[in-house]
Amino acid sequence: MIDRRTFLTGTGVVLLAAPLAVEARQAGEVARIGWLSQVSPTESATGSREAFRQGMRELGYVEGQNIVFEERWAEGKAERLPDLAAELVSRKVDVIVAGGTLAPLAAMRATKTIPIVLGAAGAPVETGLVASLGKPGGNVTGLSNLSADLTAKRLQLLKEVVPRVTRVAVLWNAANPVAAVVMRETEATARTLGLSVQSLEVRGPDDFEKALRAAMSGGASALFVIDDPLVFIARLRIADFAVRNRLPMTAFYRPFAEAGGLMSFGANLADLFHRAAIYVDKILKGAKPADLPVEQPTKFELIINLKTAKALGLTIPPSLLGRADEVIQ
Repeated sequence: MIDRRTFLTGTGVVLLAAPLAVEARQAGEVARIGWLSQVSPTESATGSREAFRQGMRELGYVEGQNIVFEERWAEGKAERLPDLAAELVSRKVDVIVAGGTLAPLAAMRATKTIPIVLGAAGAPVETGLVASLGKPGGNVTGLSNLSADLTAKRLQLLKEVVPRVTRVAVLWNAANPVAAVVMRETEATARTLGLSVQSLEVRGPDDFEKALRAAMSGGASALFVIDDPLVFIARLRIADFAVRNRLPMTAFYRPFAEAGGLMSFGANLADLFHRAAIYVDKILKGAKPADLPVEQPTKFELIINLKTAKALGLTIPPSLLGRADEVIQ
């Protein structure tokens, strides 16, 4: 299992426009922080919003005194992100904090000067958010969630729990460039494990029923979820389908296991957004995003839903239960 203190790095090259220099704020000035999310306030994954605000409080920021928040929520509709990003730019925010990948991409297209902090972006180099992890080179920096890099471990864990699995249905949002990167990695890893892959593409809320039905007609023996905001919002529906059809389901984030999926393994989102506050603080004090390396997760969590395992007739190996960060009874 990947050690929770593991720090991974990567490289890549994408040319981006350089931002204007960031001026350090004067004492007594109120910082205006933009928050851009594809989901809704009630769907904010694993307390990411509160984790970020807690991080700001720990750094001495008090809402209404030296900081104000401008929040924009797309309510699951990715097509709203460009307009919401433009609204934040028009409000002259000092920094934009954006979760996922589609939200920061929308923010980056809306401004080349306002610093953008990634809360938990997947494949930031491959999607063009930064030039490289070590030297972002533009007005974007922050934290990556390593979604693609952890794909192999997730498939290995699935095979450890369900040794008989031979065909995996992979549910992914084909409109999300990060999901496409993870899908390619999933296919490559599956081949090395002797697994066949069935692609279940969705692009909007109305696509899930057809995609999930296809998993059964295609003879899948497990469901592998590539998480993104669209899929995250539908997690209860997906987990319910998986249990009813006796499909062991694995995903990246804890809420999928909490919703009834068999297990999840990935970065701790709350920790990533808590650390995003450090980036915002540095930028407000004059640091340039181009000079702040993109950091990777340092905390990972394996969540196993034992109740779901029993419903599926699966026995979780004791060695795996011992490695779990949480077991849902």
